[in-house]
Order: sequence, then structure tokens, then C-alpha cells
Amino acid sequence: MTVIVPIHGPAPALAPAPERVGVLLVNLGTPDSCDTKGVRVYLREFLSDPRVIENQGIFWKLALNGIILNTRPARKAKDYQKIWNQEKNESPLKTITRAQAEKLAVSLNDRSHLVVDWAMRYGNPSMRDRIEALLAQGCSRLLVVPLYPQYSAATSATVCDQAFRVLRELRAQPTLRVTPPYYRDEAYIEALANSINAHLSTLPFEPEMIVASFHGMPQSYIDKGDPYQTQCVATVDALRERMGLDDKKLLLTFQSRFGFNEWLQPYTDKTIEKLAKDGVRKLAVVMPGFAADCLETLEEIAQENAEIFMHNGGQEFSAIPCLNDSDDGIQVIRQLVMRELQGWL
Repeated sequence: MTVIVPIHGPAPALAPAPERVGVLLVNLGTPDSCDTKGVRVYLREFLSDPRVIENQGIFWKLALNGIILNTRPARKAKDYQKIWNQEKNESPLKTITRAQAEKLAVSLNDRSHLVVDWAMRYGNPSMRDRIEALLAQGCSRLLVVPLYPQYSAATSATVCDQAFRVLRELRAQPTLRVTPPYYRDEAYIEALANSINAHLSTLPFEPEMIVASFHGMPQSYIDKGDPYQTQCVATVDALRERMGLDDKKLLLTFQSRFGFNEWLQPYTDKTIEKLAKDGVRKLAVVMPGFAADCLETLEEIAQENAEIFMHNGGQEFSAIPCLNDSDDGIQVIRQLVMRELQGWL
């Protein structure tokens, strides 16, 4: 008698679940506290980065540890105290960057395999901590988003350096992508124009001109090939075209000098002083190089430079908020992320 045994093939494979993808927003950094100790810890990490201060030789180390870290933290702590988010006991930069990540996550909530997080290049939450957290959640792919519209080695590149530094210690590395600068991105320029117009409509005065102030950089870095200045110029050119303004109504300047070497010019504070002395009485300042308000916008521009303007004859001054976590600001980041995630979704 022949017995026929049915042979069953393997069960059909289930469709693979999408790989989890981590999206990490990264901003510059902030002290953990607004006292001298907290600022000193932050400045030591920041100023010890050879991307920020390229000459890390013995003379710089002596100046940093012997002079700068013994004098500058107390002064900067007073500045941080002027803008500190007392309710959350953190800097506005940390508050806003968290909100940007949370709102971006909500805007992407139809894609359950995306995990959005945020970090600071210097200070906390650290890039190492948040990359490890994303990997622990099963992210096998990672998109790092430096929140700098214009590229420079001292900002975007050092974010990449730190990401690579974390990954090189891993046996099983995630696949890594990094978003490019978006200095002429149409959505970014449109968002800037909208934010400027919306803010100006709330003022009780009409500014005679607008100053677009970007963070400064040593001229020597540009001479070595850093594209930062070119990209800042491109941003302002695009913004002028979008808003119908010429170079006399929308000025380009650079703020936040440090040390004795020549930095990118024209300097913001010197320009604002001269404008007031030359008879400009109503002025607005926008900071297109900052994705979120921070010490450099809320204290240096909105307070220090406002005082310079008023002291030299100005009458009305307004600092225009950064894009922050506004609807337009989140749309800029979302569009950038979605474009760079093509092929992963």
C-alpha cells in the first residue's frame, strides 16, 4: 500500500516592516545652568573644539585655561541670566529646539517608523546620548539635521565630526545621512520673508531699514576656503529679491566677534552705531543664520545692540524673532527632512 505524504512548502514570508529611521535635530549648544560654573563647563567644551578655534596650540591652551575660563564665564553667566527660561530652568535655545523636534514629530506621525529626537553639539542632551537612544529604539538608519541654514566648518562640520566620532566606536553602525545647508531653499526664504512681514505688521513704527545679522567668523577661515560668507550673501540676495528690497534697505552684517583677529565685516555693532549717528531713527534686525533664538539673538541683538542704537540717537528698535517652532519654521525643517529621506521611506 502506497502512502502519499503531502509536502507543504514554507509559509509565505510576511512583508518586512519598514526599518526604523532616526531623525536627529542638532543645534549648537547651551550651558546646563546660568551660573559661572555651568557656563565654564560649556565654554571649555566649545572652545576646545579645533573646528571652532583652529589653532589649539600651547599658547591657546594657556590663554583658555589661564585667562578665558577664569574671566569670561562670570560675564557670560550674567548675560544668560537675562534671557534664561526660569520656568523650565534652561536656556531658550534648549526650550525651542525641543519644541521644534516635538512639532516635527507630530507633522510626521503618519510614518510610524520615523523617530525624531534632538541634541546639542556642546552641552546636553549630547549627540552621543541621543544617537545611542535612537539606536536603542531600533533605528538602523540615521538622518542628522544640523540646524544651520548656512554651512561652516565651525558649525555643520563639527556636527558631522561628532556623529562620526560616536559611530566609529560601534560594531554595528547605522547607515548615516546628513542634511545639506539650505541657505537658498525656497521654503526657507519664503518663511523668512513671511516672518519679517508678520513681525513688522505688529510694530507701532515702520523701520527705515532692516539689518540682517549673521554670526561672525574669523576672516582667516574664509581665506582657507570656508563657504560660509558666500552662503550668507546668497541668503540675503534671495531675501532682497523676495521682499523687493535693495542693499540700502536690507543690510548684511556679522556679529559676535571674539579675540583680536580680523573677523567678517561689516560688524553688526559698528554698523548699528553708525546708522544711528548718521540719522537713522527706526531700525529692525533679523538674524537669518539662527534657526532658534538664543543668547546671540535675545541678548546680544535685542538688548546690547538695541542699547547701542538708542545711545547713539536711535529712537525705535526691534529684533525680529527667529523662525523657531513657528508653523513656517517647522515646515522648512520638515521639507528638508522629507527630501533627504527619499529612498528610506
